[in-house]
Amino acid sequence: MNDGNIGNTIGTALLYFVPFLFALCFHEFAHGWMARRKGDNTAELMGRLTLNPMAHADLIGTVVLPLMALLFKFPFFGWAKPVPVNERNLKHPKQDMFWIALAGPLSNVLLAFISTFLYVIWAHFRPIQVAGNGVEELLKVFITINLFLAVFNMIPLHPLDGGKVLARFLPDRLNSTLEANQQMTMFVLMGLMFTGVLRYLAEPVYLMANMMFLVATRVIGFIA
Repeated sequence: MNDGNIGNTIGTALLYFVPFLFALCFHEFAHGWMARRKGDNTAELMGRLTLNPMAHADLIGTVVLPLMALLFKFPFFGWAKPVPVNERNLKHPKQDMFWIALAGPLSNVLLAFISTFLYVIWAHFRPIQVAGNGVEELLKVFITINLFLAVFNMIPLHPLDGGKVLARFLPDRLNSTLEANQQMTMFVLMGLMFTGVLRYLAEPVYLMANMMFLVATRVIGFIA
């Protein structure tokens, strides 16, 4: 591999991995923030109510799988260490855990909308002589990554957020059984990734991202 190809590979990795890392940290921060609002400050006491990547990084989910996804062209996804929540500190554990779980995916949707707004602002107000393609590409990647994290984490399986959201509507005994077998679920998810099934999950993500880009483009044209 020549120096140019190495440089392109590193550049592509940074273009995706850095926004992914921030989106993932913000996702976990949102879980901890909502838990504190619901009465549990365990995440704060353990130093997890922060955007510091080192506090949230998981070797497999934050580093290995995302880099493998980049190298082998799999759908880009991953996870961080779950934010600890002590349900005994919650006034209404079942209902409160619903909102704590939902806070993560919603935070990624929020980041996607903020990035779309910044995309419009940058495209409209940047000086003509400034080469803005790099910034605009970064914002597009950030929007797509956040949407994918939101959709992926809402798969209704433990230990993903979707499993905890679904638990709000399941009998306690059934949910306890699903939680007890969540390690098997991780093997299922990894199997879906390696077999390419998760590529189908990317389709609605790209559709939503393209719709946001289309709206942003029309807004830019309107205010130009």
